[in-house]
Amino acid sequence: MSKTILVTGGAGYIGSHTCVELIEAGYNVVVIDNLSNSSPEALNRVEKITGTAPVFIEGDVRDPVLLASIFSQHSIAAVIHFAGLKAVGESCQMPLAYYDNNLGSTITLCQEMEKAGVKNLVFSSSATVYGDPEKLPLTEDMPLSATNPYGRSKLIIEEMLRDLPEADRLSNAEQPWAVILLRYFNPVGAHKSGLIGEDPKDIPNNLMPYISQVAVGRREKLSVFGDDYDTIDGTGVRDYIHVVDLAKGHVKAVDNLLSSEAVTGVEAINLGTGNGTSVLQLVNTFSEINDTPVPYEIAPRRPGDVAACYANATKAKQILQWETELDIAAMVKDTWQWQSSNPNGYSES
Repeated sequence: MSKTILVTGGAGYIGSHTCVELIEAGYNVVVIDNLSNSSPEALNRVEKITGTAPVFIEGDVRDPVLLASIFSQHSIAAVIHFAGLKAVGESCQMPLAYYDNNLGSTITLCQEMEKAGVKNLVFSSSATVYGDPEKLPLTEDMPLSATNPYGRSKLIIEEMLRDLPEADRLSNAEQPWAVILLRYFNPVGAHKSGLIGEDPKDIPNNLMPYISQVAVGRREKLSVFGDDYDTIDGTGVRDYIHVVDLAKGHVKAVDNLLSSEAVTGVEAINLGTGNGTSVLQLVNTFSEINDTPVPYEIAPRRPGDVAACYANATKAKQILQWETELDIAAMVKDTWQWQSSNPNGYSES
């Protein structure tokens, strides 16, 4: 069987770390990325870490001709689909762009996968599909909703993918779809080498890169959005997961799809630590572990944010034999190793 995996959005933050883990697990990697929020330098660094360069195709996943050529030139066994827009706040300002990009890319990708007879898919979903949770921790069978267009785009895609096995049944398809929806929580950290990490092109939308950019002097101070939530210290609580643990979860999902124990149909699986950490706890841990001050101010809540969100990750352990290994201390240490070694990210300016 082919050991070649197509990774859409593979030059991005999670994508590049997943390329490292795939290569180190013995897979061949083909990446398609339009570089809208990523850098080709990330893939050069993947080669430095692993000694192997992924095959890189610059282009948009919404381009069916390009996808068809990739499937015809490479014997793809499975696809990991990261490509998409991902900022909650931005999605509230430009919902149509999010639906066009996130839904459009997935529809085109699945159409071309079907034509090529490749029906193993790992989809990059999100804990945002749980909306504002009524109880915690979150399990995969809880009601789904969304509080912002980004989360809604992920939720619509999940529902769309659930329709594929039913179509297989109706058509008596010889090769049925096998889809793993990985709902992950808040990826942070960087590869321990300090060679790859999170490098947002504009003002960071996520907490950890903003903290590290303040610490390295690129930004004056951090805005903490809301200190009046019903949480341990009034700030938002999230389940932060080290990006390397997360990347290994994707490898485990691919392993499953290509094994005799593969999931059938569509299976949703949380990837998280099962522990909640508040914004201020993360800021203070970063400062303490790295002996670096992080000035901050309290700002109003952001629309679309929820008070607390963390996972029950039991299913990932049962089905994928996966669980996290790296704690908050490792997350902040590895983030600072990346940021202090690359103060301007992948840019040399």
